Amino acid sequence: MSAPEGILVLASRREVRRRVFDVLDSAACRPIHSARDTQHAAILLEGRPPLKLIVALLDADPDAARECCAKLRALPAGAGVPLIVIVDDETPLDVSQLPDGVDAWLPAQHIESDLLDRWRRLPASMPAAPAPSPGAADKALRTLLHIVNSHGSDATRDVTARRVFDEMGLDYLAVWPKRGDGVDFQTPLLRLWNGVEPAWPAVDDFVLLHRVLAGETILWRNQARQRAPDDPLLPQLELAGLVGLPLLDERREVLGAVLAGARRGFDDMAIAEPLLRCAALRFAHGLELARTREQGRAEGLLDALTGLPNRLLFADRLETILREAVRNGECFAVLFVDLDHFKAVNDNHGHAAGDQVLQEVTRRLRGSVRASDTVARYAGDEFTVVLRHIVKNDDVQRVVEKILQAVGEPLQLDSGVRVATGVSIGVSFFPDDAPDADTLIKHADEAMYAAKHQGRNTFRVYEVSPEYAREHGMALRSRLRHALGNGELRVVYQPQVETQSEDIMGMEALVRWEHPELGLISPAVFVPLAEETGLIVPIGEWVLRTACRQAQEWEARYALRLRIGVNLSAVQLMEPKLPATVFRALQETGLDPTLLELEVTESISIKAAPNLVENLQALHRLGCRIAIDDFGTGAASLDYLRKLPADRIKVDQSFVRNIGVDPDDEAIVRATIEMAHRLNRAVVAEGVETEQHLAFLREQGCDELQGYLFSRPLAVAAFERLLAERQQALGEQRPRAQPAAVMAHAGAVKDSTMGASA
Repeated sequence: MSAPEGILVLASRREVRRRVFDVLDSAACRPIHSARDTQHAAILLEGRPPLKLIVALLDADPDAARECCAKLRALPAGAGVPLIVIVDDETPLDVSQLPDGVDAWLPAQHIESDLLDRWRRLPASMPAAPAPSPGAADKALRTLLHIVNSHGSDATRDVTARRVFDEMGLDYLAVWPKRGDGVDFQTPLLRLWNGVEPAWPAVDDFVLLHRVLAGETILWRNQARQRAPDDPLLPQLELAGLVGLPLLDERREVLGAVLAGARRGFDDMAIAEPLLRCAALRFAHGLELARTREQGRAEGLLDALTGLPNRLLFADRLETILREAVRNGECFAVLFVDLDHFKAVNDNHGHAAGDQVLQEVTRRLRGSVRASDTVARYAGDEFTVVLRHIVKNDDVQRVVEKILQAVGEPLQLDSGVRVATGVSIGVSFFPDDAPDADTLIKHADEAMYAAKHQGRNTFRVYEVSPEYAREHGMALRSRLRHALGNGELRVVYQPQVETQSEDIMGMEALVRWEHPELGLISPAVFVPLAEETGLIVPIGEWVLRTACRQAQEWEARYALRLRIGVNLSAVQLMEPKLPATVFRALQETGLDPTLLELEVTESISIKAAPNLVENLQALHRLGCRIAIDDFGTGAASLDYLRKLPADRIKVDQSFVRNIGVDPDDEAIVRATIEMAHRLNRAVVAEGVETEQHLAFLREQGCDELQGYLFSRPLAVAAFERLLAERQQALGEQRPRAQPAAVMAHAGAVKDSTMGASA
């Protein structure tokens, strides 16, 4: 039996994986495998020897935690391995309900201080740091050359890389794929890579490197980046130099990275092309293996005809999405889609024609939603869709109408016959319509049948009974009245980053309600209730003071002048005392007014909100910045720009998330950025989730970005870790870039009168 080797770090949250990795890596405990879930872990550990240790962040739900532990123990590499459980700060697990087989646990805030000590105290204690193997690099080189040579005459010219390795003294070549679902690059070499190329590559100045294998195309930068020889991490790897280049696909999205290290210095450009030729071959080979493994893992979970997730896999994904939505206080929608008159197609044209219709409908459904959404074949002619990160119900209506239009186009069969297609769609929302996955599907199914009775080729949204809605609303209103006094409300912060450098420029403060019995309640549910009852005024004042105090504390602690964005509701904007309230919060906390940005949603009507313009002008005179939120979704976008003293425009995420999907939404984003810059306003794009979004917005010159690609909304402790890591990565604080429009306003407010409206 093979000796134990390696450590598994399993956590759904990237920052937890990174923190645990850094602790273990600093103690030379390697190799370390980072996985986001047990399925990912099974792929990483396939064919590997037993592990030495498993460190896992468990779900707060006891049943899910037990299931996770059971799956870890069922892994061939995980049987009998010491298991240390991390108890999350944000979604705490009741330690009295820890599953059997857990050897030790510790709170997430003690990872850095206690993890190694916990391991040492276990019966199978922590091993000494392994000495580097002098033959490891030679073995890697032989493996690489075998892969190069195994592809025959088409790749013989790439064998010149052997001469490069010999002449330049290269000792290490490694390629890391970056999968679309986000695999952490967490090895000592990849930490060096972050210094070699701090920002993922821009979208210009590339050379195509064509590969014969499976039509793969790899792009690489003309200019490689070389790590400074005096870097303290290089000696740990016995390297004197390191060169790194990104690998991209034809859409210019990052696929991965290639690094080459040498025990003596080398000219990075002299080795770039042959190095990348070798890397392209190895990377293509790795993609082949990845596809094979994914196919094996998905066996029995994908529909054979359409390639979509089947009912079983959809249920698993929906449960995962629901847990994330509860944890992050988000909304999503479930769509139940049924083909109209599909039986007639089978009866009149045969089952082969029916299969062709199902495949074409699949293609059209996929083309109507974002990559982050889920489409599944639920049963015969029924499909299900999950639309994630929903901010407004109108966002869903736009997608549903797009599906109806796309699927409604007549379809020509291989036989030459044209058939009419259409779908009836039912919609349910989390958390409004149900708190669990099964009920959400049931309600969407009921709404779909209502759409069929309404005449087919249309959609209906599930409607709760008036009695239930009234009783449920009254109960929530009663609980909300006590939420602030009971300490159930908290503020989380989502970073806003500069587009080119990805430097943190500020953050948006977002309120969350965590009820002791009901758990996290979505802002989409309780904010409208707060506005109806007038509770939004005291809640809004508390959020404002909390956010200002926190921003001031971070400025003092980290010497960072971070802008803090706070949302103002329509009810607050109509309050005559709003300027005095803001001025008092600034005085109490000591925050510089120029660091406070007040966000006004475009859906608020200027005519319907008395005092709106006057209040915002008074706040602007105080020195506060004004941002128009959800720009482009209202009926009076230009009227807002003309009448309000806006410094920044926030492009609504419903447009940003359709970049790469809907050319019309891309055109709206492009036009908004250009118009804002011509009016000397800065622009921030919300809802940035993919590398494709990032590349497009960089190309259009958007000033700042906000979204899950960089970070989800974070609690105070997690945001502070992000700031500390950023400071450590940057070293000495360098001058921070500021959009021109913001800098112009910052200079203008120096002459403003602070007490003008107090």
